[in-house]
Amino acid sequence: MSLFTTTDGTEIYYKDWGTGLPVIFSHGWPLNADAWESQMVFLASKGYRCIAHDRRGHGRSSQPWQGNNMDAYADDLAELIVRLELNGITLIGHSTGGGEVARYIGRHGTKRVAKVVLMGSVTPLMLKTHDNPGGLPMQVFDDIRKGVSADRAQFFKDLTKPFYGKSRPVSKGILDTFWLQAMQGGLKNELDCIAAFSETDFTEDLKKFDVETLIIHGDDDQIVPIDASAHASYKLIKNAVLKIYPDAAHGIADSHKEELNADLLAFLNN
Repeated sequence: MSLFTTTDGTEIYYKDWGTGLPVIFSHGWPLNADAWESQMVFLASKGYRCIAHDRRGHGRSSQPWQGNNMDAYADDLAELIVRLELNGITLIGHSTGGGEVARYIGRHGTKRVAKVVLMGSVTPLMLKTHDNPGGLPMQVFDDIRKGVSADRAQFFKDLTKPFYGKSRPVSKGILDTFWLQAMQGGLKNELDCIAAFSETDFTEDLKKFDVETLIIHGDDDQIVPIDASAHASYKLIKNAVLKIYPDAAHGIADSHKEELNADLLAFLNN
């Protein structure tokens, strides 16, 4: 396996397929790099170098007790980029991965970045606050914590229903793969990540975007509702392009694979 050790001693797994301009994929919670395999095979076959890592505490990466937060996630991504000596990168982040990409730009800038895709992204802030009235109440995330703590195996099976929705059903195999990926993560890490993706405010990070940005979101996303996420991010990022998938839920990398792959390739080739 391809592994590197971060400055705080965490081992990060990554896959590196193809040659050409680099595309880095950041996955959602509670998944891992395998969530991107269809996009990676497709884009690598079109002449791009596709890289995806398992976020710390997820998949095949190690499970540190500390450091399960957006700053650390972004710094891990930065260390991967430096280690592989990448430039002219397109960063693609889904859900929690969108927050990771945003925080990377907020902390490390866009010197190595050419383009960004935020897909079903948790940006700018999922939690309902006085300044973010369109967000979700804390009870929603407390219930997720309770479900993961009580019986995460069953919780993750149940989570596939809103994750993929009903408009374009996916196979039982895809549902089983979601569960398998989710169960590979560390329980403590997955619990900590709930706070990271729900309570982190990425508003100032998004204001630092100065590269081409494509925002993709399903208008029936029950995991990350579109109004407080994609529409709000679109207003904060200069010259962003927003593409809405009608009736689509959260797991569009599988449910809308062909459409998404075509859109990503067009954006990369532009």
